[in-house]
Formats: sequence, C-alpha cells, structure tokens
Amino acid sequence: MCQRLTPPTLSSLAAAGGWRWRCLLPLFFLPLVLLLSACTPSEYQLSTRYQSANQNERIAFLILHYTDEDDANSLRLLTEQEHKVSAHYLIPRDSHETPFTVYQLVPDNARAWHAGRSRWHQYAGLNASSLGIEIVNLGYPPEDESLPPDARRWQPYTPQQIAAVGALSRELVARYQIPPTQVLGHSDVAPKRKQDPGPHFPWRQLYLTYGVGAWPDEGRVAELLASPLPDWDAAMWQQQLARYGYGLPRSGQWDEQSRAVMGAFQLHFRSSKVDSKPDRECQAILMALLEKYFP
Repeated sequence: MCQRLTPPTLSSLAAAGGWRWRCLLPLFFLPLVLLLSACTPSEYQLSTRYQSANQNERIAFLILHYTDEDDANSLRLLTEQEHKVSAHYLIPRDSHETPFTVYQLVPDNARAWHAGRSRWHQYAGLNASSLGIEIVNLGYPPEDESLPPDARRWQPYTPQQIAAVGALSRELVARYQIPPTQVLGHSDVAPKRKQDPGPHFPWRQLYLTYGVGAWPDEGRVAELLASPLPDWDAAMWQQQLARYGYGLPRSGQWDEQSRAVMGAFQLHFRSSKVDSKPDRECQAILMALLEKYFP
C-alpha cells in the first residue's frame, strides 16, 4: 500500500524550523502582498493633458536690500535660525575670488524671509511672491541717523558687487518673466520702515547696462520739465504714486505715509535730493514713468 505524501505547509515548516522559519515567514508573503496592492485599482488617475492659459510664475517680484553688516555678520544673520531672517541670494563685499562668488542661501522655489510687512499695487506680504537679494553694505554711520537721507555718509557699493547684482538680476528677471516695475528696493515696498538699498544703489545703471528694472525716458522727462506741469494737490500725488505701485491711500493730506513714499520714490529715481517733498522734477519723472509703463 502506497503512502500518500503531503507536501509540507508553511506553518508546518515554521513549527519544525523554530524561530528561524518564523522570522523568514513574512518574506514568503511579501511578493503576494505587493502583487495584490499593484492590482488594487486607484481611486483616481492624474492627467496633465489639458493646460490652462491662465497661469504665471509664483515669483513676481525681485527685491533688493543691503545688509547693514559686514560679510561675516551678514552671512551669520542670514543663515542662523534664531535671527529669523533670510534671502535667496547674498552678494558679499570683500570677495577676492574669480569669478565673483554669490551665495544662494534659499532655493528660488522656497519662501525666504526678507521683505516683511510690504506692499506693491494689490500685493501684500511679498515674501510669498518674491526673490530677495541682499548686498553686503554698511549703509550709513549711526551718528548720521538724525541727518536728512541725502546728507548721510552712505557706503558706496563696489563695482564687483554691482556687476554681480546686474548679471544675477538679468538672469532671474528673464527666467521668471518679472516685469520691470516689479524690480524694487526694500524701501519701495516698505517705505516707512526701510531705506535700503539706499541712494548709492545705481538703478539707472541696472536699467541701462543690464536691462533690468524700470527707468523713465530721460528725453521725455526733459520735455516735461521744459513745459508747464499740472498743479497736483496731495490727493493727486497720492493717486499717481499709488498708480505706479506704492502702497499709499488717498487721504488728501500730505501725511507721514505720503512723505515716506515720496522719500522712497526719490531714493529710487532721484537720489541726488531726498527730502520727501514733491517737486517739479519728481512730478516729471513720475509722469514719464506712468506714460511708459502704465499708459
């Protein structure tokens, strides 16, 4: 009589083999689990077949700053967690490397903490929609704080710094299609709090040499200055500055906010005289800018 042989089961092998089989037992089931999970239908499938035309880059602004510190302190303050401030790029001052070293401290697709409370047109809190470039510069001596901005002893930028800022800005503006009127100083977007990058930053050179940012047609400014200009009251100045982008309500009073915005405008477009007072030259510059960028 032949005895029927029964193949051993996994459980019998586990019982016979003791702890070794009990440890290996899950490995027998793993391929089966993976196979079954692969066969389980997904609740949805993602298709990118159709793309909307109504979209743009998250990055809409480029904001320039100075650090008010030297190289070592600038790097420390912008990278250490406890200081709670950062920027996407840092332009050092005393770099002797060739080519000139620029530090990227935050990836472009991440949110750096550089603009703080800020506004331009309808946009507020510009950290979420901007790239920040910090340039190592000491600003002005503390003892000059009580002087008018155009009387302070501002530290100049080095040619190497400006060349690096220009080349980097040109690349970023092209990559993210940032409009000219949205390449700004910290003082433009936070005029009551900030004055950087200060009167020595060469906005005109940035425009003429690198094609970055906004600048009025100088011939048109001269034409306007040679002709009678409309008489603007405080409300009209506020309206026109806000039309360009500055965060300025139309109160009809030439108040502290109006003076701060006028000073920021002068720092950017007429840094030879920064007194926060509206005048014919500022009016001609503003009118030329509006004609060019917001016709």
